[in-house]
Formats: sequence, C-alpha cells, structure tokens
Amino acid sequence: MTLVIGSGGGGGGKDGGGGGRTPTEAKDNLDSKQFAKVLDLLSEGEIEGLVDGAKSIYINDTPLQAADGTFNFKDVSYSTRTGTSSQTVIPITENTTSVKSTGYTTIEQSTPRVVQITDSDVDAVKVVINVPSLQRVSDKGDIYGSEIELAIAVQYSGGSYSNVISGSAGVIKGRTGDLYQREYLINLSGAFPVNIKVTRVTADSTSSKLSNAFQWTTYSEIKYDQRTYNNSALVGLRLDAEQFNSIPSRKYLIKGIKVKVPHNASVRADGSLSYSGVFNGTLGAAVYTNDPCWCLYDLLVSSRYGLGDHLTESKLDKFAFYSASQYASAQVDDGTGTGGTEPRFSCNVSIQSPQEAYNIINQMSSIFRAMPFWAAGSLTLGTDSPKDSSYLFTLANVAEPGFSYANSSQKTRATVAVVKYMDLNLRDINYQEVRDTANIARYGSVVKQIDAFACTSRGQAERLGKWLLYMENVEREIVTFTTGIEAGVIVRPGQIIEIADPVRSGSHVGGRVTSATTSAITVDDIRDVTYSSATTPFLSVILPDGTVERKAVSGISSNVISVSSAFSAAPANNAMWVYETTTTEDAIETSLWRVISIEEQEKSNYVITALQYNAGKFDHIESGILLETRDVTNLDQPPDSPTSLSGLETIYENTGVARVKIQLSWTSSTDASYVRWRFEDGNWTGRTVEGSNSFEILDTVEGNYFIEVYAVSASGLRSTEPAKLNPFIAIGKTANPQQVTGVSLVPIDEASAILSWTRSTELDVLLGGKVLIRHSELTSSAKWKDAQEIVVAATGSQTQKQVPNLTGTYLLKFADDGGRTSPTPGSSDSDWTSTRVTNTLPAPSDRLTVSTITEESSNFPGTKSSTTYDSGLDALKLTETSSAAASSGEYTFNTSVDLTHVYDINVRRRLKANSYLLNSLWDTRTDLIDSWGDIDNVGATSADKCNAAVYVRVTEDNPSSSPTWGDWKEFSNVLIRGRGLEFKAKLTSEDTNQNIAVTELGAVLELQGRTISISSPISTGSSSQAVTFNQAFKETPSIAITPTNSQSGDFYEITSLSRTGFTITFKNGSSAVARSFYYSASGHGKEIT
Repeated sequence: MTLVIGSGGGGGGKDGGGGGRTPTEAKDNLDSKQFAKVLDLLSEGEIEGLVDGAKSIYINDTPLQAADGTFNFKDVSYSTRTGTSSQTVIPITENTTSVKSTGYTTIEQSTPRVVQITDSDVDAVKVVINVPSLQRVSDKGDIYGSEIELAIAVQYSGGSYSNVISGSAGVIKGRTGDLYQREYLINLSGAFPVNIKVTRVTADSTSSKLSNAFQWTTYSEIKYDQRTYNNSALVGLRLDAEQFNSIPSRKYLIKGIKVKVPHNASVRADGSLSYSGVFNGTLGAAVYTNDPCWCLYDLLVSSRYGLGDHLTESKLDKFAFYSASQYASAQVDDGTGTGGTEPRFSCNVSIQSPQEAYNIINQMSSIFRAMPFWAAGSLTLGTDSPKDSSYLFTLANVAEPGFSYANSSQKTRATVAVVKYMDLNLRDINYQEVRDTANIARYGSVVKQIDAFACTSRGQAERLGKWLLYMENVEREIVTFTTGIEAGVIVRPGQIIEIADPVRSGSHVGGRVTSATTSAITVDDIRDVTYSSATTPFLSVILPDGTVERKAVSGISSNVISVSSAFSAAPANNAMWVYETTTTEDAIETSLWRVISIEEQEKSNYVITALQYNAGKFDHIESGILLETRDVTNLDQPPDSPTSLSGLETIYENTGVARVKIQLSWTSSTDASYVRWRFEDGNWTGRTVEGSNSFEILDTVEGNYFIEVYAVSASGLRSTEPAKLNPFIAIGKTANPQQVTGVSLVPIDEASAILSWTRSTELDVLLGGKVLIRHSELTSSAKWKDAQEIVVAATGSQTQKQVPNLTGTYLLKFADDGGRTSPTPGSSDSDWTSTRVTNTLPAPSDRLTVSTITEESSNFPGTKSSTTYDSGLDALKLTETSSAAASSGEYTFNTSVDLTHVYDINVRRRLKANSYLLNSLWDTRTDLIDSWGDIDNVGATSADKCNAAVYVRVTEDNPSSSPTWGDWKEFSNVLIRGRGLEFKAKLTSEDTNQNIAVTELGAVLELQGRTISISSPISTGSSSQAVTFNQAFKETPSIAITPTNSQSGDFYEITSLSRTGFTITFKNGSSAVARSFYYSASGHGKEIT
C-alpha cells in the first residue's frame, strides 16, 4: 500500500524558498507462506493414470498446467500412484513432526550453517528461514524492496553435497518491514546421517540503508504416514495456502482401471478395442480400455470391488462378451460434422459408493444396450444389435389363445429426448436434446429425460437420444405368447424371432413339416400358399440343430415346396416352416421381434415376451438411413363404406346435469369403424369404435353437425369413402318442456295448502330445471298473463309445493335448465285445464276485518318509482321510455295501518294484474282488426315475462313517532305480528317489450276470533268485583256469566265493560251479596304485551 501525504509548492533558484518532496515507500508485499496438503483417492487400482500429467489436474476447475506448458498456480506440487499392489508411499501425510533448534541466528555469506539428522526414521526436513526485514532506503528517503538468495544442500552419509534449493527457488524478493518466514520442505532419500546446509549466496549488507539479513533458527524433522494404500490410485497435492481461502475443489482426468481383454485385442488411442484374428477364449494382460463389455466383465470377476466372491470367470460366457465388445468398440461417426469417428459405446464412469449388484450390473449393461441373463450355467448377454433370426413361431407351436399384442399410449410417447451426460470439456453435467420433428408436428412436444450412464461423449448421448425416440415411436409393440419346451429351451433373451400370425397377416403361411429332404419340404397346411416366381417367394425352416435357414422357392406341387438350393440339412418331422413373398402388393412376410423375457411355467410351458424389431434401425439411428418396413399382412385393402347411417338426438344425465347427445347407428362389414365429426366450421374430432356399429356424440348443442363414419379393417385401413350426415341439424335443448299435468290442491289450513302435479319426464327439467307457480285471483278462465308468482319455484324433480291458501287459480309451467318454459296453451280455455287448478276458500270463521286497503280506488296515489298510473288502462304499470318498459319498479301504498296495539293479524293481499305487449294496444295498432287475437292485447298469450308481488313490513312501535321497521317481506296470505303495517308492490319485466297492468292492489287485514274462560270460580265478596283480561281484545267482547252458588232472587249487573275487562256486582234485592261465578269472553284479536 502506498501512502501519499501531499506535495509542496514554490520553485525558482537557490534563494527562492526551494521545494520539498515526500519520500515514497514501496508496498510491503511479502507474506509468510504456509502450505496445505491433500491426499485424494481416485480409484481402485491399477489404473493407467493421469491423461496428460498436470494438465489433467483441475483446481477450482482451472487446469494446474495450461496447454502451452505454463502453470496456472504457484508453488503447487503433486505426486501420483496408480494403485499397484507394491506402490510406494506418497510423502505428504505427516505422522509426527519434531521442531528443533539449529543453534544459529543470522546466516552470513562466509559462514554456511549445517545441521545433522541422525534418526533414520525421518522422512523429510522442513527448513524455516526468518527474514526480520527486507528493504532498501534511497538517499532521498524512498523505501524500496530488495532481494536475497540462499541455497540449501543435502549430504547423505558423508558423501558430497547436492543442492536441493538453489537459483530462483532460493530467491526471496520483495519488501517487508517486519518478520517474514519461508518454509522449504526437503524430502530425504539417502543413507543416514544426513547433513542439511544453508548457504547465503547474496553478499552481506554493509549499509545501514539495506536490510537483507536472514536467520535459520529452527528446523522440523518429519516422519510421514507410511501407509502405501496398495491397489488404490492416489494423487497427493501440496498447495500454497496464500492462493486459496479454503481447500480448493479438485478434479482429475484419468485413464481408469486396467482390465483383462481378449488376447487378440489392441487398444486404440480413444480407449476402444480393435480385434484381429480369431478369439480362442483366453484373455491377455490387463490394460486400460473404455470398452464397456470388458469393464463389466472385470466388475463381475473382481474380488476386491466386484462379484468375484460369487462369480468366477468360468461362470461367464466370454464369447457373448466378445461379441458384444466387437459391436460396442466399432467406430461410428462422432456426430461433430467433421468426419471424425468414435467407438459406438464407451464406459467412462467413477463408481464412488456401494450399490446393489443387480442395479450396477443393469446400469453397466445399459451402456451397450445389453440384457444380462443366466443360461446353461453361465451369465451371458443379449444385446440389441444386428443379428439374424433364431426361431420361427406360428399358431402351430404356440398355445391358445395365440399371440397377444400390446402397445403404448401415443400421448405418453416421447417426441423430445433430453440426454444427461458428463461433458469433459465443461467438466460438468451437460444435456443433449434430440427432437423428432415429424412427431412433434403431429403430437406436440412430449419430453423424456434419460441419464446416459458412464457417457462423456456428446455423440454417444445423441445416439442414445435417437435410440430412445425410435423405441418410443417405432418399436413400441410387444407380443406375448406361450410355447412348449422345444422352443422354450432354445430361445434366449436378445435373440430375434419371426412370427407368422394368420390372425394379423390374413393368410395361413406357416406350420409344421410332415416330411422333408434337403430340397423338398412337405408341409401340413398349404391353403393360403400360392407360388409365382414374380413374388420372389422364400421358405424358412428350423433345422435339427435349432438354427433357422432360408431358401428361395422354386416351385410348389400339392403340399410339397421345392427350394432352388438345398438346405444344409433336412428338417426333422414336426419342424417349423414359414412361407414368405416379398415383391408384389400381396406380399406376405413374417414380423420380426426381439425376445426380452422367457418365463418357465408349469407343464413345460414357456411364456415368451418380445419387442417389435426392425433390422434397419441401427443404420437409421447412426446414419439417418430411412427405415424399410416389412409387409406382414394382406389385410391392407380398404373395406367397403358403411351404409344406413342415421342419428337421433336425446338427453342424458352426466354428473347431475342434463346434456344432449347424438346417437349414431350404421351398418358395416367390419368390426371396427372410425367416426369423426365437427360442429359448424370447427375442427374435426375423431374416435375409433370397435365391436359396435353405434356411437354417441356427447354434450352437443344447437347447430349443424357434419358427421362421417369410415369402416376400418383389421389392419387399420379405412374405407375410401365414409357414410355421411352433412349436416345433422341438432336442436340441442332449445325445445320447450312439455305442459304440466295432474295439477291438484289440498288445503292444510286457512293459510296454506299443498299443490301437487305429475312429475316431468324430461331430464333437462328434472336436472337443473324448475316448476314455476303463479296465482291469479280469477276463479275462471285465468291465464298465465293474469297470474303472479306466489312462491319460489320448485325444483324440476319435485311433485309438491306448499303454497299460500288463496281463492283463485294456481297455474304451473315447467322450466328447463336453460330457462325455456312450457309453451303457453292455446286461446281456448279448455287448453289450460291440465296446467291449473282453481280454489275457492270458504268464508273465514269468526274473523274481524280491521282494514281493507284498495289503492286502485284512488288511482294509485302512493309513491311511485319507475311505475306510473295509466288512465287509459286504469292501472298501475311500469314506466315506458322509447317503447321499452322498465325492468322493475316499485309502488309504496298510500295507505298504512296503525292497530294502536300489537296483535297477531292475518294479512291477505289483493292483487289483480295482467301482462301485455308494448305497441300492440288498440290505439297503436295499424294491422287489420280481423288479425287481432283480442282487444287491446290484454289476452295476448305471448306476454308472460312480467310479474307483480306485494310486500309488507311491520313495527311494534308507534308508527307515528320514530319506529323501528322490520324488513320488507313478500306475502300472499300470512299471519304476522305488529302494530304498524306498511305495504308496497314490486313490478318486474324480463322483456322490455312487455309490461304489466295492475288493476287491483291492496290488502285485507283480519283478526281471528277468540274466546277466553276461567277454570276456577271467582268470588265477588260483598261488593263489586273487577275482572281484567290477561290479554286485551281489539274491541269490546261479549260476556257470559255462570254463577255457582246463586240463591232465589239473585241477579248481577255488569258495568265498565271494555276490551280490557269488566266489573260485576251480584245483588239480591237492593243489596250486594257475595257470590262465586265463572265467565267467558268472546271477541277478536289478542293484544301482545
């Protein structure tokens, strides 16, 4: 750090005052050094070692040595051991350290200093040099750094000295104003005693302005950990701690474990194997290779880190490993576009933790697409690689029910593969994306991620991604069947088999041999076999040694098939045969499959599962060559088109909701059909139908549906032309519900009744629909327009509803879940009979009418909001603007009621109204009168979207003061409690072209009759007796007295009779007498206190 104090001013000559300067001081840049030591275990041994020395060591992801040979870090040293069984120790881990004094202080040039090590167990000596100060002061006071040079030499057992630290390694350069220490580690390698000599090379300072003395006061005798870690590959690092805040990360690029390889193998520069000559089953010396097959072999037989305690080399099929290795190490395009090559499969992996044997074997096998399995007493491999077929299967050598096929769902098949691998350039995980553009365009992006185990090549990761997409989208079908012991003991996983399935191919072209020579084969069934040289026919048979041989056919006579060149041996009786043709439209070939499992069952049966196979896939994946498909069926002719296509629209239930569907039916010669449809100009939707000639299009709506049905053959071919409904006109749920029928009314009491009707049969009413209920005060010829709602609509599934018990007519309509209602009946009154019921209440027993409100008598003088009085109609209606009625309005009664006390009172509405269409009244109509339905459209059946309701609110306070009013409540016939009552009407219209005319509006308030009596007699005493009712009547009641102990000449007088009580006096003559009596009082109303 440089400290700048400032600068002076002035200038000029000797007598001008002069100019001073501040001396400068160089940065103190010497710090004492310390070193960190790390011993890393790389691998089991023996390995080949670092790929390129220090360039293959990465510290914090930076190579220790750059490509040009320069080092990226100072004072870093390393040692390696490859993991042999007799390797030496890496002198890095200190077991004991003994610090000793040299007995010296300052080292002068003329006097080198020596210490002697006599303990023969000492492995190294640490020399610690102390520099108290290293700096130089100029004549102007500036302070600079300086340098000194020293040398350290070692003498073994009286021999000559040899410098171990000299030249630049012994130079200390820089500036320090305080103590600086530097350590020098001297590893000892000779005989004892050992002398360590420190010499000052730089001349001693003779100036007080130069400080460059150094001292050697202590040294340390170090004894290393002597463990060699045999059979373990190691790297020891010694790091200058000054360069790192903590122990840095380390990575090493190595050539790994040496494994045994075939005697005729040589290792290429890329680690793969090349072969020459014939493999005789012996393995040579262990060498480094990244061939995954022999790496797996080594893992299986190693007793140190593998399964050698359980498997011996005699239990492994070396020839299967050899065959797999030839395929794995073959050179293929590396995918860089430069024309370079690389092995098809490489194994580059560090297995750092114990794993289940089954898992690691399968992981290692996955590198080169192999299936390990146990057969004939040894572990062998079945690889996904090019090979000829090994066996033939037809219905003649499989059990019932024949061949069973299964396929994956298209929506789960990947169209994008993301392959995870270790990128050696990045020295980290990388991802290679492989896209199937054709299937992405058809099905969209379905991404599947796969880990490329032991993969460090981008090209290998690319090929793995292509293989995955191929398997997902091409070899996606699996066949399963049961066969007998003759095939079950021969077929192995990984082998290719041929299947001639007449159910799939449409032709019976395989079976069993009945007799044979090498050139003429007599077969059991030739019904679908025809010969023509133009079809290039071939005959495949299984020979006595279990192999499949294929020959060109030269002719057929009866059941004898002749071949153009003889088989290598005559097939045995009952051997399998298959006939194939290849060059015409009617060609039939076997289908190819790769066996993935064989399961032995009872009674010598074997279940074989195999995966669809195409021999061209390997060139397709690695070179992009187009796939050739085999013609395995003659069921490729399009079937005839379906006939008699028809559609029927019905309603169905789905999750409690009524929906509409179109039921289709047709006639077809095939078991499967393809139905497609679109609504109006929308996109086509299609479904395959199997085993039925009917289909339902669900959740349809009103509009045009364009429907096509194709016949589909067993091979999936569709008829050239479909049967069509172009269009099918769907009405959806636009049809109105049926009329309500079976309407009846049963009174419960004076205020309520049960209204009943016949349940709807329509789903869109039963599910989400309603039953609308209105009431008209008309007792004859009432229609919907004359009626108003009196209760909340019933649900569509109900058949009863409690309603107010009113005189007049109840009218009902069904409404479906879309709000469509039953059509209004015709103009004839008889058309309405089934939709309504008339009710006439008997005169109420013993009622006192307190008030009858008739707002119409004064032309509706109350407060109006969006309502108005129409003198032409003599009715209250909704206001109209621009030929449109308001959607709602209110009218507050001009008349209110104060009962003076609180009572329970019956309130019955007075309401008569009808709906009409705007602009169609007498004065506004211009059409011929002969076309009118009725005068002023008051009977118009189409005006049914209006309603009127009456509301009441009550208070128990004096309504003339500041009462607290209750909420407004709609009513028809109700018993309520209160003193003050106010009323209003609410008019609504759901159609601005309709209005409602209210011609009668009001309420009738009645108090029920009431009689009270006593159960115990009252005694008057010798004077008058005052009686007070527990609850007062509305008006003065009538009184009945029954004496209990009257005598001849007795009579009584009643005075002060009122609604609250009376006074009674019994007399005999002119004098009051004491008597007892009962009484009863009859009147109306009961005051609530």
